[in-house]
Amino acid sequence: MLDQLRRMAVLATVVEQGSLVAAARQLQTTTSAVSQQLRALERDMGVTLLHRSTRRISLTPAGERFVQGCQAMLAAAREAQTQLHHLRDAPEGELRISAPVGSARQIGPALAPLLSAHPAMSLHLEVDDGFTDLVAKRIDLAVRFGRLPDSSWVAQRIGVKSVGLYAAPAYLARRGVPTSMEELTRHDWLALRSDANAPKPLPLRGPDGREELLRVTPRASSNNQLSLQQLCEAGMGLAMLSPEDVDEAQGQGRLLPLLPGWSLPVLPVHVMTPQRDAQPAKVRHAIDALRHAFADKVPTNRAEGQALSA
Repeated sequence: MLDQLRRMAVLATVVEQGSLVAAARQLQTTTSAVSQQLRALERDMGVTLLHRSTRRISLTPAGERFVQGCQAMLAAAREAQTQLHHLRDAPEGELRISAPVGSARQIGPALAPLLSAHPAMSLHLEVDDGFTDLVAKRIDLAVRFGRLPDSSWVAQRIGVKSVGLYAAPAYLARRGVPTSMEELTRHDWLALRSDANAPKPLPLRGPDGREELLRVTPRASSNNQLSLQQLCEAGMGLAMLSPEDVDEAQGQGRLLPLLPGWSLPVLPVHVMTPQRDAQPAKVRHAIDALRHAFADKVPTNRAEGQALSA
């Protein structure tokens, strides 16, 4: 079937160019190869399609009817190729992104200029702090914070997300403000469920530059980072949150930062795609925009931590 379709394209090109020589030039092959393709097509069809002479060619009545379908097929193939090139070079169509809950605060501003500059492009943001079947959801691009799950998708690091320690004023009024590593261990902690299932030591770097490991058992947990922040605002304990996520709550006095001068590990930010090469323009441009939004702006001497969201 593929050979026959190729021969039909040769016939359409011969008629379009007006001669075997011109068709061979267009197809970047020899005149004898074009002639062989035409003879093979006539043999397959069981009918003569072209009258040939030393000076000109002409279609038979059967050839005139048959070539219309060949020309339509060739035109459709060229249009498909043009559309594919356009898709490769110009951002358009729906961009489907998977990201943790709450990340739209950074993803939205990062992609807004891209969408504004390309009206033929649209965005669907699939948010979930748990496992997402990227293939079933037809995801083009996934944004992940912290340690990456096992996946066949290709990951690119695009930046970091800073993390701080926060608590509500009501909680601090009730339990006191921690000022040292020892005091931190006596407080109630909030964590994502993955952290609650397998607590890991948390490295903290003090004002003197010395790193210490903090071991705590969460008093409450959630599988959702936004819910974790809400529990913290409700005065249920201390939580590791991103300053970019809590700036409004901090500005309104609902949360207070703790231990100034101490630093927590930063979270690496990755984008994941089904493949590394031949990405559509919408994906390439989105990665560039996100890389700028999450660019490494945190001191490089800070360690990298576990994921705040899966």
